[in-house]
Amino acid sequence: MPISETKPISETDLIRFLASVHPYDSLDPEVLQALAPKFQLLSIEPCEKIYDLGQALAGLYLVHHGEVEVTDENGMAISILGPRNSFGERGLTRGGRAATSAQATAATVLLLLPRADFDALMQAEAKVARFFDRRRPEGPKQNGLTTCRAEDIMAATPVTCSAGLTCQGAAQLMRQHHISSVCITSDESLEGILTTRDLTEKLLAEGLPFSTPVSQIMTPDPLSLPPSAIGSDVLHAMMERHIGHIPVVQNGKLMGIITQTDLTRFQAVSSAELVSAIARAESSAEMAKVTAEIPRLLVQLVAGGNRHEVVTRLITDIADTVTRRLLTLAEAKLGPAPVPYLWLACGSQGRQEQTGVSDQDNCLILADEATVEHDAYFAALADFVCDGLNACGYVYCPGDMMASNPRWRQPLQVWRDYFGSWITKPVPEAQMLASVMFDLRPIGGDYALFDGLQAQVLASASDNSIFVAHMTSNALKHTPPLGLLRGFATIRSGEHRNTLDMKHNGVVPVTDLGRIYALQARIPAVNTRARLEAGAAAGAISPSGARDLMDAYDLIAQTRLEHQADLIRRSEAPDNYLAPSALSDFERSHLRDAFVVVKTMQSALGHGKSMLS
Repeated sequence: MPISETKPISETDLIRFLASVHPYDSLDPEVLQALAPKFQLLSIEPCEKIYDLGQALAGLYLVHHGEVEVTDENGMAISILGPRNSFGERGLTRGGRAATSAQATAATVLLLLPRADFDALMQAEAKVARFFDRRRPEGPKQNGLTTCRAEDIMAATPVTCSAGLTCQGAAQLMRQHHISSVCITSDESLEGILTTRDLTEKLLAEGLPFSTPVSQIMTPDPLSLPPSAIGSDVLHAMMERHIGHIPVVQNGKLMGIITQTDLTRFQAVSSAELVSAIARAESSAEMAKVTAEIPRLLVQLVAGGNRHEVVTRLITDIADTVTRRLLTLAEAKLGPAPVPYLWLACGSQGRQEQTGVSDQDNCLILADEATVEHDAYFAALADFVCDGLNACGYVYCPGDMMASNPRWRQPLQVWRDYFGSWITKPVPEAQMLASVMFDLRPIGGDYALFDGLQAQVLASASDNSIFVAHMTSNALKHTPPLGLLRGFATIRSGEHRNTLDMKHNGVVPVTDLGRIYALQARIPAVNTRARLEAGAAAGAISPSGARDLMDAYDLIAQTRLEHQADLIRRSEAPDNYLAPSALSDFERSHLRDAFVVVKTMQSALGHGKSMLS
């Protein structure tokens, strides 16, 4: 059905409308005034098609009023768009052909920016290009002070006191908290700073009484920096002014404080240093002191602009080192193993995707010559390692999927039987177990015990269409948190009400897709991104679909890590529950589009296989 033009909108009203829509609200007035006449007004009748999947796009569409339904290649609705919503940009930035279908569900008026004008705007305005190009940009590669911000380094809960406190009281505060300074505040506003140097040079050296008010010897109105200052600003200010403490202030409110010790710790923390310290540790207690630095490392890596797969790989390397060191200590205590064994990790450690929140999932494969008499040794070894991991912050698996459970500590032939039964009889429990165990990765021991098993399982699983169909159906149960009306489906009740679960509804749906592609193409990789790349190369997923899905996964996973880093900066425990209200309009728009891509790929996978009733 042809799309007809409608009565014009005055230029003043059009500019006013565009100025209320992101990213046009960021344009200079003269740019917006020149852009407005390029939009064409189109009137769409209810149930009228705007474009079909694969069709060459006329340009970028913006809903002025009315309602548009966007569907994927299988006719599944992925968005209901209303006024001020744009659509078509994904296809325009991916070769100019529609990646979805769009149809009006009510009388609708659209603003169409022709493709040539859209391309010119993208070239001329970086903010517009950043908004509409949903691919994840490459970040900087270094982690030093030049790439981090003051908020990444600062202690977010500085110790404070009033100006009327005695110097002795302030000194007692410093001793109690093991710090070298206190900030003097009034209603959260910074009035001054008192350091141990002030106490020495101004109080003790002058022989003043300990009852002297802090206000008499503090440094009033000290140099401060905003949270957005970069690390080198802090270092240069300390060097130039010969000071060791800089408060961080925003809009007059004290946000934190940075000391020379904080700078030293930030620069000293690296995955290599932690791995080295763990490899020398003689007990789980020593290792726990090292793994306690992982949150600081996560903040540093995220602040340095590292991509999520780099951050999670480095964090997982630490867990691997802890595991291998615990195995060595266990053998030193228990004696050599009576038969060859292999310790394996599954879950996020198996996929090398650990973040700041990780429990443990592991198992033991024993050589087939293992007997019942040998189990006492391996039970003790498993308990030693699992207890040690728990002490280091890798808490016990809630589902008891650990080598300390006899079920997951078996000879190789038993493991072959496990996988064989899961594949031939894919009942719900078998699907769940197979999903976890297909992410197995050897950590320590005799790696030869796994090579033949993995190849055999991949071959038999991919050849069993019923099993793959069941696994596909099971994988599609984890859905992105999308609301049709251009919003998010947040958690409705409980402790995490009105938040998004960035693990189970964010990264897990992509993890599940990657696992299915790996099954279909017999891909041995267990890392999600590696599976997507290999799946595209093997033809299990189209090249364009793989690019879109990887871009979406990158944004979702990066957003999750940034959320965890923000919590750590605020001295809170990292979690996976993100409030959409904490995001900017730009971030919400991009995150939702990433979820749409994942939902579209789930729909394609589901319709590409015989669905189970």
